[in-house]
Amino acid sequence: QVQLVESGGGLVQAGGSLRLSCAAPRGVSIISAMGWYRQTPGKQRELVATVTKDGSTNYADSVKGRFTISRDNANNTVYLQMNTLKVEDTAIYYCNAEWYLRGSRRNYWGQGTQVTVSS
Repeated sequence: QVQLVESGGGLVQAGGSLRLSCAAPRGVSIISAMGWYRQTPGKQRELVATVTKDGSTNYADSVKGRFTISRDNANNTVYLQMNTLKVEDTAIYYCNAEWYLRGSRRNYWGQGTQVTVSS
């Protein structure tokens, strides 16, 4: 039932690193970009980073220079390498992708993975 499977979240000390992974079924053709978003209870879900099929990336200003998004097109997997983590990076992280299902373009979200950064 779950089409985007996330992993890699956890608890880390400020200044540390985590690597998130998100995999779509290998048999589907991802449309355009895959991305990572995050959400905390008091805020709307916000863009963290996106990456296109050709490797073009886009980052939120708050994570530039610290996070790196990448993807493996053959395996329909997107990664988020998070370095120099800050307490304010604490959130539930969701991956996002689109593909065609029975002729219709569908948008999918992962179930979310918790990232907690302690001081």
